Order: sequence, then C-alpha cells, then structure tokens
Amino acid sequence: MLLETLLLLTATKPGRLLVREKGTYFVLRELHRWEEDRGVRAACEKLIQVLIGDEPEAGMENLLEVKVPTEVEQQLQRLDQQEEEEALLGRLV
Repeated sequence: MLLETLLLLTATKPGRLLVREKGTYFVLRELHRWEEDRGVRAACEKLIQVLIGDEPEAGMENLLEVKVPTEVEQQLQRLDQQEEEEALLGRLV
C-alpha cells in the first residue's frame, strides 16, 4: 500500500521532485534487494523507473492524465497477466 501511495505521489512533477529530493530511490533500491514477494518487487521496479526516468515532455507532466493508445494498453494488460501467471506458477513450484 505504501508503494502504491508513493507511485500516486509521483504522478505529478512536483510529487516526483519531492520524492526524489527525500532520497526515496535509495530506500526502494534496498527494499528491492531483499524483498522476496514478486508483487512488491514489481511495484518497487515501477516506482524506481518513474524516479530514475526522464521527465515527460511538456503537457504530460501528470502521468495520471496521459492518454495511452488502446493497443498499448492491451499489450500492457497482457504482460501484466503473463507476469501474474508466472508468479502463480512460481508459488506452486
């Protein structure tokens, strides 16, 4: 839940700047190193990508308002589903 909150906070440019300024990346990096739960690790990876990635171009500073093309959204959903299936298989083994 905390990672989801941080991800929402980083949706806007001021939020990203604040989170970066507080050194959150270093805490996330360490969490990612020892965390065993794949879901938590995936959430860490998404948040880290937002923090270390380039800033979006003008007009796209709020990541919650970015329009994702339908085909890209469907592809991302398939990848998420595949990731969930792999995680489930990993737990069964």
